[in-house]
Parts: sequence; C-alpha cells; structure tokens
Amino acid sequence: MGGMPPEAPRTPSAPTAPNAPTAPTSRTTPGTPARLADRRPEVGADALVAELTPPPRFGEVSLQTYRPEPDQPTQARAVQAVAAFGERLAPEPPRRRGLLGLGRRRDIEPEARAGLYLDGGFGVGKTHLLASLWHAAPAPKAYGTFVEITSLVGALGFEPTVRALAGHRLLAIDEFELDDPGDTVLISTLLTRLADAGVRVAATSNTQPEDLGEDRFASEDFLREIQGLAARFETVRVDGEDYRHRGGTHAPEPLHDDEVLHRTAAVGNATCDDFDALCGHLATVHPSRYRHLVDAVPLVGLTGVHRLEDQAVALRVVVLIDRLYDRNVPVLTSGSRLDALFDKELLRGPHRKKYQRALSRLTSLACAGLHASGASGASGASGAAGAP
Repeated sequence: MGGMPPEAPRTPSAPTAPNAPTAPTSRTTPGTPARLADRRPEVGADALVAELTPPPRFGEVSLQTYRPEPDQPTQARAVQAVAAFGERLAPEPPRRRGLLGLGRRRDIEPEARAGLYLDGGFGVGKTHLLASLWHAAPAPKAYGTFVEITSLVGALGFEPTVRALAGHRLLAIDEFELDDPGDTVLISTLLTRLADAGVRVAATSNTQPEDLGEDRFASEDFLREIQGLAARFETVRVDGEDYRHRGGTHAPEPLHDDEVLHRTAAVGNATCDDFDALCGHLATVHPSRYRHLVDAVPLVGLTGVHRLEDQAVALRVVVLIDRLYDRNVPVLTSGSRLDALFDKELLRGPHRKKYQRALSRLTSLACAGLHASGASGASGASGAAGAP
C-alpha cells in the first residue's frame, strides 16, 4: 500500500511488550558506530494508533510561527483557511478570537466539507500548517503520513482501523499520494466511512485531489474513485519556493568512506551503515516501524551510496528519508552524489513526486550533517533551516 512493496519474510525474533519498541542494539566495540541494520524494532498494533502524532520536527509549530512569503499571497490565505477549518473543529468556538488565535475570516464559508486539502509544491510549509492545525484541534485526534495510515490499515485490518479512528475529531494526513488503484479504493473507502462518522480530515499533497492519478492509470473506475474523494475536500493552494533550497542549495559532495566512519564514531549513538546492507535490512522491517529504526539517533552515516534502479528498494529508501527528516537527523554519505540517487526512469515513473520530495529532504539533511560534524563543502547549507 502507498506504493510500498510487501514486507519480506523475517526470522522470528524474541517476543516484546505489546506497546513498546525493541530497545536499540547498543554499540559493542568502542570507537565503532552502531548500525541501523542491527536494529529490529517491534511495535504493537495498538501503539501504532497512539503514536499518530506530528513528528519532532513539527512538534511545537503553530500558525503564529509560520512565516508567509510577502510575494506569495496564497500562503497567507492558506493560514486563514486553516484557522477557519480549525474553528469548525472546536466544540464551542470563541466569539472574538479563533481557536488558533488568529481571529475569524468572514469571507470563508462557515459550512465545511468533511476535509481540507493543502495543495502545493515541495517545501512551501504545508506540513507546518497541517501540524499547526493538529496541535490546536480538540482531542481525540490523529496525525500520520499517507504511508503510515495505509500501514496502519495493513497492521490492524480495515474495520479495526475504522473503529480506532471513528471517534476522532480530526485525522490529519501528510504527503497524500495515490500510486495504484488498490490504495485509491482503500483510502477513498476509509475516508468516506470516517467522514460519515463525523471525522474531519485535513491532508497535504503536491497535486490537487482531482489530478491525483493523472497520467498514471486510465481506468474509469480509478478516476471515478478519485473524483468522489475530491468532492470531500475544500482545496487550498499554497504556492512558493522550496524553502530547503533557497539560496541555491545543492547536494554536497560525498565524503570518503573513512571520513564518514570517523565522524560518526565521534558522535555518541550515531550510526554508520553500508548502503546496500541497509537497503537489504529495510526489506525485513515494516515501513510503519521505520520511525523506531531511527529513534534516538543523532547522526546517520551511509557509505557506498549509489544510484537505485529497483523501485521496491527505492520506495523503502524514500520512507526512511522521510522518517529521518521528520526527526531532524543529519546524514553523512560517501559514494555517489545524492542528486543521482534515483534512476532517471524512476524519476519519470508514477512515484516521481515521492522521489523528488525525498531528494529535496535528503539534500537538506546532508547539508546539516556536514555542518553538525564539522566537515566542509556544505554548499548553500542555509537551506537546512526549519520550516517557514
């Protein structure tokens, strides 16, 4: 689901507490960084629901901390639209000031559809806005990426997922993408059931709902599902430049293997993995558990990075990059340049937006890694700053 390949078979591990991830493997050799490939996080299904909250990068954001660009009026309008949507989530909205502290907009219709859809390019602050809405919304509420929501259905089953979320006031879905007809039917049905139960849905993506699936599949059934889902949302456009790449940020030059090892070994709890070995390990871990794979890791080193041509491997790497970005984990790499990570055929395929977003985020993390470890060559690394 969510464009993710099925989890590969794994060797059974020792049982763990139902709601607790397996403790990370500790470093055994002084001066040698640990490996992500040695971690095997196990998380109970009920914990997956409890953990549906914004990632640490967006743990304390608000609409007041979002900085609209003066030359991008859609950003300021998006702030007001999110504030108005938040008003409708409040049990008893205040008369003078909005739930999110920005006041009301009289020109926004009070009767809302079941959802709010923030549409725009990479790095314009859509996730910041979505997390701000979640923080201000009344409980119960849930926040997850599209992959995390589809993974939740895979872990719990469809009906248990509906029951687990049906009592929520808000379901926030970041990086909303539909890459195959199966996911289209799944998410359309899930959101329809939740909307009928009174759950409001807010989502972000990089295309409008009506255009999801365009040029991907010609099936009339597929397009009909997309149109039915699109009718549930009020669409708000958010234009602007990718803040991560302002000032001409580019992927930094890769380091040598021994330099990556040396710099990660000098940072407590940092990890360093051979790229191929880590890619193989990702196939044994469900994507819903990738967040636990990188828990408490301050710096990640990857040696021998090279171009990916296999779509299944590339999609797993995308999810890992997203979880590293969520947690502000800097990255150091050796091997090929990061802007050549994904094969050109992948970048022309149905998942191209995922790859493009991953490259934007990975470049930011790599620039941050060079600065954090004291290395040189972070061209334009100011793009690693926080969200607008």
